[in-house]
Amino acid sequence: MKLLEERIKKDGKALGKTVLKVDSFINHQVDSEFMDALGKDFAEHFKDCGITKVFTIESSGIAPALMTAKYLDVPMIILKKQTSKILNGKVYQTRVTSFTKGTSYELTLYQDYIDPSDKVLLIDDFLANGEAAMGASRLIKESGAELSGIGILIEKSFQKGRKRLEDAGYYVYSQARIGRLDKGVIEFLPEDAPVLEGVDEKELLDK
Repeated sequence: MKLLEERIKKDGKALGKTVLKVDSFINHQVDSEFMDALGKDFAEHFKDCGITKVFTIESSGIAPALMTAKYLDVPMIILKKQTSKILNGKVYQTRVTSFTKGTSYELTLYQDYIDPSDKVLLIDDFLANGEAAMGASRLIKESGAELSGIGILIEKSFQKGRKRLEDAGYYVYSQARIGRLDKGVIEFLPEDAPVLEGVDEKELLDK
């Protein structure tokens, strides 16, 4: 999606081989009109998939997921990051580990907000190793619903997330695919570029 690529070129900052800062328009200060355009694009892309609910993981994916749900005219569900398994009500939970932050959390979905008949579209801001998306897919599968598509704003194509998700049978659409990051360097891949094998985020951080 050229709109997102151009915004990343203008306002994004590559701080190293794995870190891209987009906090001025996506995940700290949010450009609402821009999020609306991204949501409209996701909705157009997945309009024939029979989506009944849009899911996202708190918190950076909320803005684009909400706009996507608006254009698809379906509810948006926020998967919570819980630090404790002691919760009120019936929930689905799975552990997710963040290599970047070196932390784990219990990804949580209340059973009231999903039905076995649902066709879910998952929206997230970044795709690197695919840990969060795979965690979400486990919750959806446990509920009996179907994960019908995954929409990503920024895919780090040099990491293994996309291949991992596609190998698991999920359809992934990324609005911006980054082939290489380095300090002051951001290189994009075409939307239809072949899926790369990718490397683990920890391997990149160790280099």
